[in-house]
Amino acid sequence: MFGYATDETDAYMPAPIYYANKLAKQLGDLQHQSVFLGPDGKTQVSIEYENDHVKRIDSIVISTMHKEYVTTDELNKLIREEVIDRVIPDNLIDKNTKFYINPSGSFIVGGSFGDSGTTGRKIVCDSYGGMGRIGGGCFSSKDPSKVDRTGAYYCRYVAKNIVANGYAKKCEIQVSYAIGQEEPLSIYVNTFDTGNEEDIYKLIANNFSFRVNDMINELDLRKPIYKYTAAYGHFGRDEFSWEKIKEI
Repeated sequence: MFGYATDETDAYMPAPIYYANKLAKQLGDLQHQSVFLGPDGKTQVSIEYENDHVKRIDSIVISTMHKEYVTTDELNKLIREEVIDRVIPDNLIDKNTKFYINPSGSFIVGGSFGDSGTTGRKIVCDSYGGMGRIGGGCFSSKDPSKVDRTGAYYCRYVAKNIVANGYAKKCEIQVSYAIGQEEPLSIYVNTFDTGNEEDIYKLIANNFSFRVNDMINELDLRKPIYKYTAAYGHFGRDEFSWEKIKEI
């Protein structure tokens, strides 16, 4: 399992998935309010970096289900004004930023009627949008006794606290377990040359426990809280316990 955090956004999330999730949430809110849109949709943001810092947004993709009578021009205007312009900071958009709104054309049939398969949960967009590495197991459908979920949440919790407390500008935590064993087999820290990893190992040992029951208890995971992870990502959202910041 992996956890990742970076200081490039106020949620300590990579900028591409951070803005994609914000766009998806704004789109979802609009879909509930508008008579022109249906419930299905997806978002994608491509960002240009310079010297490891966010420079600009190169492209934004938004696809949304809509009523049959809605024209392309109407849809473009609605999504640009009510979704993109309400979410994306002006300084990240320039004359060369490209907008792809329903790039495949009409999107009238959605959900499992329009696109059904056996891929399962998309762990990349549930986590860090590919910026941080991911483990082999998805989160959704698993209870907290499964380290696929609890371990991934706790790794994010540790990584975020390392960054939020100023010990690194970005941090990735990797942990592995054997089935039936409480203690992890390995813990690995990577700060991408932005922090002192030897000191961070000591910080982790003094402030965090990767024992399975300790992780569950510290994050209070034995509660019906998981419905809200079904959309807009599992990380970078203050309502979840694995996003809390403590002094270390």
